[in-house]
Amino acid sequence: MRLVLTAHGASRGSALGRARVRLPHVLEVSEAHVEDVDAELARLHEAIRVVRGEMHILRERLHGALASEVGEFIDLHALLLDDPELLHGLDTLIRNGRYTADYALRLQRDRLADVFAGMDDAYLRSRIDDIDQVIGRIHAALHRRDADTQGVAGEILVTDNIAPTELLQLQSQGVLAVITAGGSMLSHSAILARSLHLPLVVSAQQALQKINDGDVLVVDGGNGLVIREPDANDLRAHRARTRDYARERKQLNRLRREPSRTVDGVDIKLWANAESREDVAEAHALGAAGVGLYRTEFLFLNSARLPDEDAQFRAYRDLVLGMTGRTVTIRTLDVGADKADRTGLALTDEPNPALGVRGVRLSLLRDDLFETQLRAMVRASGYGPVRVLVPMVCCREEMVAVRALLKRVIEDLKHEGQAVAETIPLGAMIEVPSAAIALPGFIGMLDFISIGTNDLVQYLLAVDRNNELLGELYTPLHPAVLRLLHDVIKLANKRGKPVSVCGEMAAEPLFAPLLLALGLEELSLHPARLLEVRRAIRDCDAGALRENLPALLRAHDRIGIEKWMQAFAGPSPV
Repeated sequence: MRLVLTAHGASRGSALGRARVRLPHVLEVSEAHVEDVDAELARLHEAIRVVRGEMHILRERLHGALASEVGEFIDLHALLLDDPELLHGLDTLIRNGRYTADYALRLQRDRLADVFAGMDDAYLRSRIDDIDQVIGRIHAALHRRDADTQGVAGEILVTDNIAPTELLQLQSQGVLAVITAGGSMLSHSAILARSLHLPLVVSAQQALQKINDGDVLVVDGGNGLVIREPDANDLRAHRARTRDYARERKQLNRLRREPSRTVDGVDIKLWANAESREDVAEAHALGAAGVGLYRTEFLFLNSARLPDEDAQFRAYRDLVLGMTGRTVTIRTLDVGADKADRTGLALTDEPNPALGVRGVRLSLLRDDLFETQLRAMVRASGYGPVRVLVPMVCCREEMVAVRALLKRVIEDLKHEGQAVAETIPLGAMIEVPSAAIALPGFIGMLDFISIGTNDLVQYLLAVDRNNELLGELYTPLHPAVLRLLHDVIKLANKRGKPVSVCGEMAAEPLFAPLLLALGLEELSLHPARLLEVRRAIRDCDAGALRENLPALLRAHDRIGIEKWMQAFAGPSPV
């Protein structure tokens, strides 16, 4: 029987396929025992070995697909596979209780869940999701012979939630779309799905109750519609959307060499976020103004030891050469206890890693490490224009220390006879509310500004964007966010400092008119979204938008902001 479910579209696209329903990550395994303990341990260890291999393959495939965002999850899951607490507990349960590996997994999962549930910190409590993902993978590897675990080509996955680590694997298996009962449009998974052009519908709360395995589904990832057992009209509408999306991709490809210019002649500079050679090549091909954010973490997270100066220099030099004279902005190390780190660099026992030793705080604590990284960046400047960007700045004192060190490094390298640029602009990421508020006191020592909206929204609203229960609260369409952005952009423009937005807000075409209204003329985003944002900019009248800025700043809530967008900037975001 035909049924229409309305939810939130998180990644555009239209799909038609059969449903594959995956129930929530709860191991419904009955107690069972084994006679041959050694054989059961060998079976478990082989399953863990298989999952380690899967993690490695997924990590290798992440180039150009928001590897930084998703790689954190994969690296964390890989570390969990080597966690003594998890592994020793499983072995003990099998040896002492003679349990099957399946039942040992369930018992160990429940034990760890109790430990996490008792923690005061909400961030740490939420890490049980990672435990569930890892244990779920091990459980699946134990039963690879089952037909149910084979490919999902031509199917649409219906589940409670989806981890970023799964999306690439699902797409490679031929999955057509994903429907989740929970989730947020601004989660890591949603961001990755958009980069993969994989239709995703989130917050379809009745999906698990109303959809069964094998049901035929039509999914509209743009409008958030899910139709069970579609009729002839639904099928015609799906075919029309498919043609429209294909036509749209062709039209977007024609914009590869077109300027990012509004209808009233305002040129908007589109930078690219990157962390791999593939990203750089794509950015160059799409006509990006340069690299607005090059993440250096992958050099540290993908290695068991800290990269030395020469290894970093080669990576940064190749980045500069790849952009053939266009400016590249290299962000100094942004790693902390909230990210997996096999080098032992990040602290592992912080009670609240999101508020801990990360970004510039870690760099200033490890001045030897910081000096090595700055030396590599300055050496790379001899091959083309380089800017240095500092993350997680919260006060003037930090930038004073960074500028002093950078100045000394430049002088040392010149004394050594190294060819370095005459000027190397230094900028700060404004992603901590204190930095945004205190900016008038230290903007004079900055050469440019980059606003990291992902963390700025999170810290300003005190909402973890990966906490699915708070998905509706995490939004850049909050009056406080827009007013703070307005203040930073207005100050930067007044002082003649280039200012860009480099967070996910810059990658959403629907937000482009809003950012232009706030006075922004530079955006930095993943190359996969560059053409869509360019098209949105070319449809904007910057002057008209800025004339209506006072009405936007008077909005009291998200509804008022969305009404402004409908009136002056086109459709409201879903």
